[in-house]
Amino acid sequence: MKKQEDIQKLGLIIQEYAVVIDMLKAEMKKVIVGQQTMVDRLLIGLLSNGHVLLEGVPGLAKTLTIKSLAAAINAPFSRIQFTPDLLPADIVGTMIYNQQRNEFLVRKGPIFSNFILADEINRAPAKVQSALLEAMQEKQVTIGDNTYPLSEPFLVLATQNPLEQEGTYPLPEAQADRFMLKVVVSYPDKKDEQLIIRQQVQSLAMPTINQVANISDILQIRSIVKQVYLDEKIEQYIIDIVFATRFPDQYGLNKLKSLISYGVSPRASIHLAMAAKAYAFMEKRAYVLPEDIKAIAKDVLRHRIGLTYEAEAENVTTERIVEDILKAVKVP
Repeated sequence: MKKQEDIQKLGLIIQEYAVVIDMLKAEMKKVIVGQQTMVDRLLIGLLSNGHVLLEGVPGLAKTLTIKSLAAAINAPFSRIQFTPDLLPADIVGTMIYNQQRNEFLVRKGPIFSNFILADEINRAPAKVQSALLEAMQEKQVTIGDNTYPLSEPFLVLATQNPLEQEGTYPLPEAQADRFMLKVVVSYPDKKDEQLIIRQQVQSLAMPTINQVANISDILQIRSIVKQVYLDEKIEQYIIDIVFATRFPDQYGLNKLKSLISYGVSPRASIHLAMAAKAYAFMEKRAYVLPEDIKAIAKDVLRHRIGLTYEAEAENVTTERIVEDILKAVKVP
């Protein structure tokens, strides 16, 4: 068991480095009105080395949020607009023949950045999605005979538009599983909407995002996040939540058996633990509480649970299933 003094020491280090996250949030707040959950989940993904899938209608500042975060860290940023005619080479790069030198040269694609915005990922065919998701998983790209590592931090923020389904290619379950979090972005409330109008109508120019951190700060914080204490009881709690999606009848959730076609993968357990550590860090704590697991459970699990036809006929959502599981599983 980790000594109490170690946790206290780590707590002091976290207090020191959490200031960087506070500064990032303050800088992003200059241009992002509301959408605090989206900003927090994006930072959790960044600190725990996980990619984020955002689902929301157009105009909810999804693109602006990641651009602002990249500017605040002064990290290379690429925006890839996914379209049905996109090719894998448009993302990863290709070999180009140079006549003067009589040789093939590598032209690297936009994937070679720290922050990637994959806009409307469900508009591109499966081959293109696979090229991106392979880079996300392996953190490297193969062009011709050579393999090129991607620089850290490497964060992919993919967006999906839930409205238009014509001409779209929904992400296969195995590929969606590679995203640590799936965040459903909702409309702003009335007060925030009013602020958005004022900001756009009255301001002569958008506020400038200043650099308040650098890549080495983020990599340092990542190493601290890994040290956040995860008690054995919390580990067991994560395992119980995950197993309840696979064998709901073992947790007194017989009604869910006919609604779930398949439960979540072991990657969900890893991502739940990693995201909970990042969440605890952002709360300036050196240890994970059951409340941290509950706070991020929907974002980690919603895209990993398979629904049966019966569930879809009854309009049962994965969010509701996660809620039922969190109520049923014993909290340590």
